[in-house]
Amino acid sequence: MTNKILTIKDLTVTLNNNEIIKNFNLDINNKEIHVVMGPNGVGKSTLAKVIMGNPDYKVTSGDIKYQQESILNMPVDERARKGIFYAMQSPIEIEGVTNSEFLKVALSTKLNKNVGLYDFVKQLDQAVKDLKMDEKMIHRSINKGFSGGERKKNEILQMKILKPTMIILDEIDSGLDVDSLKIVGQNIMTYFKNHHASILIITHYPRILKYIKPDFVHVMMDGKIIKTGDLTLALTIEKQGYDFLKEGPKDSRLL
Repeated sequence: MTNKILTIKDLTVTLNNNEIIKNFNLDINNKEIHVVMGPNGVGKSTLAKVIMGNPDYKVTSGDIKYQQESILNMPVDERARKGIFYAMQSPIEIEGVTNSEFLKVALSTKLNKNVGLYDFVKQLDQAVKDLKMDEKMIHRSINKGFSGGERKKNEILQMKILKPTMIILDEIDSGLDVDSLKIVGQNIMTYFKNHHASILIITHYPRILKYIKPDFVHVMMDGKIIKTGDLTLALTIEKQGYDFLKEGPKDSRLL
């Protein structure tokens, strides 16, 4: 039985007829943490959005398989129900729908049954405490009046309640102060250790990797992976930037 949870094969993606992702390949196995790094504008966030099914982007070739099943023709909600979770770079505000209402409906939909109120509230209260969030926030409209850091914590709150198996974190570290970064990082790592899940982190900087230890670090430029390594590669980028990769040998590891 295969261990692969996510397979991206020869993926090419366009937006407004501009090619953003070019012949991209990546395999993620169960219980692995992968990081995709790179400068602005190389296609990192596009990759996350395409995996989740954003209709603005057109897949012109290649395939994305989740648990050995192609998901290219699946709508976003079906991908989510199957266990793919996308923590957005810029979480949106939804007025009139509270966090608690949204999460109870989302969890009931995923499980295809009505979730009992007592068990749900107990689980939600514990997750809020773990993230050191203001308890009042779960009764407010989604992200209404939230700071950037609070919005990112709210994304991780959703992850903890919905219990996905494939977690995509798109610049989860942006907008977080030092204390919040530690809390978010530790909550993600605790979830990873306690659940059958894999993680794909999209980021510019390796500061989140102080708390989330990756198995693989990939550098993305010009729409594809040009180099793969371990945490050492991320730390080298932190010291030297990306320029040293632009001129050096490109040993892409297509997993």
